[in-house]
Amino acid sequence: MTKKRPQTSAVPERMERPRLYVQLADHIARFIEAQGLSPGDRLPPERRLAAELGVSRATLSRALVALEVQGMVEVQHGNGAVVLAPAPQEAQRESPPDPALSLAGRDPMELARAREAIMAGLARSAAAHPDRSLRLALLDADGRPVRFSDTWPCVRRLAGASLLADLDDLLSEAAPLDDARVSAERLTALARAVVIGDADAAAAACARLLGGLS
Repeated sequence: MTKKRPQTSAVPERMERPRLYVQLADHIARFIEAQGLSPGDRLPPERRLAAELGVSRATLSRALVALEVQGMVEVQHGNGAVVLAPAPQEAQRESPPDPALSLAGRDPMELARAREAIMAGLARSAAAHPDRSLRLALLDADGRPVRFSDTWPCVRRLAGASLLADLDDLLSEAAPLDDARVSAERLTALARAVVIGDADAAAAACARLLGGLS
């Protein structure tokens, strides 16, 4: 009689994979080294660099932030990334620091206020979007937004401000804001202000979304 092998639910430990932007930061560091770039040299413009590397501009921006934290580049508004120092040795660049880690341990109130400020900037930009028909997509047939998780991505798309969106991504990890925490009344005020193109009202409504912090 064949003896059955004991069944087990044990599985190998999950492999830790570096995030895409971490791999990308390492790739760019190798590029700087391979090209022999010196302090003051510029990397290609972000739009072109992202296209050539086959990544989104948001991912590229996070990779450049990681390299900026390392002191390898400086991201200058309108000028792109400027090399500050030669690429570090292999052992030093294996794990580019995660910008989100610099937020660890920060006061939750401070993080919430910072995110509110970024969100207000995005809301202001969204309200200035020239196509009102796109802004109207924020409201349903009854003239109300559905929920924060649906409304906020629309606001971000209307804003088209990539740097603010990157900062919002970073802060959302440390100061998450979900549907359960957002007042329907305040969300409606935000959506309607964006729809009518009132940038000041949109920013003010956004600053009240977390409640009790402003």
